[in-house]
Amino acid sequence: MKYLPYWLLAAVAAIADQATKYAVLARFEYRERLNIIPNFFDLTLVYNPGAAFSFLAEMGGAQKYIFTVLAFAISGWLAHGIVKSEFGRMGNWAAACIIGGAAGNVIDRFVHGHVVDFLLFYWRDHYYPAFNVADSFICVGAVLLAWDSIRHKKDGADSAHGKAA
Repeated sequence: MKYLPYWLLAAVAAIADQATKYAVLARFEYRERLNIIPNFFDLTLVYNPGAAFSFLAEMGGAQKYIFTVLAFAISGWLAHGIVKSEFGRMGNWAAACIIGGAAGNVIDRFVHGHVVDFLLFYWRDHYYPAFNVADSFICVGAVLLAWDSIRHKKDGADSAHGKAA
């Protein structure tokens, strides 16, 4: 029961990701764009068969299985870390964000054969690659997990130093 909030967050992340993708898939044709904030943000429908920034997109389909296995392995490691109290409180929330985001993208790989992306930020001719809600949860979770790791190690070092003195 003590871990339930983290599993709920992971589920909410995956459900929110899939709901937004469903809405975009129902409304947009491939590569169609809707300007939301001029010269800054559009909704668009694009597909990513690879990982971040289309990494390994040209592997001919094997990447679907590689990234799925990787998502399960990382999610398993993070879930184990939550249960074994290897992270601080923020780290647990961060891990849940990553697990939920990874689940959202794994669902895409099985249902569509690729990840559905639709959030496009840009300035003039400079574009950040399109991404989705799952990617947002993963990125926020990764930053928070790194921050928690730095704080957690510092707390451990301070207490270890205090014991030696």
